[in-house]
Formats: sequence, structure tokens, C-alpha cells
Amino acid sequence: MAKKIFLFLPVLLLTACNPQPEIDDATMLDGTQINDLSLYEPANYLVSLAIPKPTEAQKNIPVLIAAHGYSASTFEWDEMQDFAREDGSFLVSQVLLGGHGRDFADFKTARWQDWQSSIRDEYRRLRAAGFKNISLAGSSTGAPLIVHLFSDGFFEAEGAPNEIFLIDPIVVSGNKTLVLVDLLGPVLGYTTTDLDAGEHGKWYVYRPQESLRQLMALIDLTRRNLEKGITLTPGTRLKIYKSEVDRTADPVSAVMLHKGLRTATGNRVDVEMIPSDLHVFTRLRGRDRISSGDSARQLTVFREMKERMAN
Repeated sequence: MAKKIFLFLPVLLLTACNPQPEIDDATMLDGTQINDLSLYEPANYLVSLAIPKPTEAQKNIPVLIAAHGYSASTFEWDEMQDFAREDGSFLVSQVLLGGHGRDFADFKTARWQDWQSSIRDEYRRLRAAGFKNISLAGSSTGAPLIVHLFSDGFFEAEGAPNEIFLIDPIVVSGNKTLVLVDLLGPVLGYTTTDLDAGEHGKWYVYRPQESLRQLMALIDLTRRNLEKGITLTPGTRLKIYKSEVDRTADPVSAVMLHKGLRTATGNRVDVEMIPSDLHVFTRLRGRDRISSGDSARQLTVFREMKERMAN
């Protein structure tokens, strides 16, 4: 998906005069008619609601909490959910980030802490239900939201997760003009994203400057915490998967995470650079063009994630 930031003066003036974008309610996630499907059938997406009283055997089944990225929806992890259901050896909770999946107004007013709240809530519910093997995966912005849970002591209080998977994590934006949001935000009002045909209704077309500020605040905080050093909870392993070419999340993000994260025993976390130019290479559905190599890489990573959760 090509990203466009309106930086030329005529467009700036037009946007400033029209702070509210033209939203097609019938086709856009930004509108009031299309919502994330998890809002209608939450038990199809959240293990804590599907299995509120697990048996002793079910409590030992690995559960993966999958968090999508900024401006996306649970759709981003549908393929992992399909893989898990066909495989049958683990379960997936697709959390909808707070402020996402409804309309432009909710997206505009949500803070990054609101985005994170659904991850916290599902983890607590699963722990309270007795699930013993819980892992988390975050794609794009979902990654720093999960990393922050180590910085603020959440897992020390709630119990350590098994595995952490970061897919194309964003710590440094690939869009260098995003750093100008504090200066130009009030003038811009919002930015626009080009979507492939199969992505309409699954991603926001318009990104309000208020939410872009929240994104910058989150990744700035993540960088500062990484500079100080972040230690994982005892028994937790973490692996980063990063596309070699990524216009959304600069590949240097993987370097910063590798330098700033340590296991409880002081070891570095695992990193694998993926020969891909896709942002969130594990999500292929909805894209106009994918290759056999893209499909093979997705399946390889899904299988590895399954194996790591089982160990």
C-alpha cells in the first residue's frame, strides 16, 4: 500500500479548509456502517469468550493473542486464525485495538493507551480462566504496544507469557515525514492511505493527525525505553521477523529492538530478516499482488510460531 502525506501547499490549504474528510459510509471503515466483525461476534475472535471455562486439558493448549497494527483491524490476523483452526494444536485470540474498527470519530479520539487496553484485557481474562501457555504476536504498531507491557511491569503482575512474536515492528517510521506531524498536524488535519481493492473496509483510509500524534508518542516512548534497556520476564522468549524492505516500518526498528531487549538471563532476542518488501508480510489476504514466495514465507513463519509455542 502506497502512503501519501499531503505536504504540498495547495493540498495543505485544501485539507486545512476541510478538516473532516469525505467518508463513504457504505465502503469505508472510517464510516458508520462498516465495523470490524469482532464487534458483532466477539466469541469467534477471542478465546476468553469462546472458552470461558476451559477444561484442564484445554488450559494447557497454547493460546496466541494477536494484535494488529495502527489503522488496521482484526483482518490482519485472519490467516493465522485460519491456520490455527486447520492445525488444531493451538488457539488464536484476535484482539481489536481500542478505538479501531468502528468509525473515524472513535479513531480520532483514542489514545495509544486505549489501543493497548484490549491486549491487556484479553491477557487478564485468559489468565483468570486458567490458560497456562499464553503467547503474544504484534504486527507493526501491535509490536511496540506489546513491548511496552514489559516496560511498565504488566507481565510481572499478571504472569509471564511464553513467546512473543514481533512482525515488522515499528520503532522507527519508514515515512520520514511522520516526524513533522507535531508541526503540521493542525494544518494537515489528516493523511490519506491508498488501499488495494481487497483492503477496503478493513483499514482506515483517513488517518487523523490526533491519532498520528499518538502513534509518534508510542514509538518515541518505545525508543527511549529501548535505550534504557528492557528485560523480558523469566521464561519468556521473543523473536522479531522483519521485512528487508519496508516503507512503513524502517528495518532499523529490528536493530533497535535487538539492541534494547534482553531475556531474563541476559541473552539477546532472536531476529530474522525476511526477504520481502511487504509491510506485515504475514498478511497476504486482500493484497492485489502476491507471489509464491510470499505464500511460502508466510507458511514457514506460521509453522515456526506454532512450534515455538509448543516448546
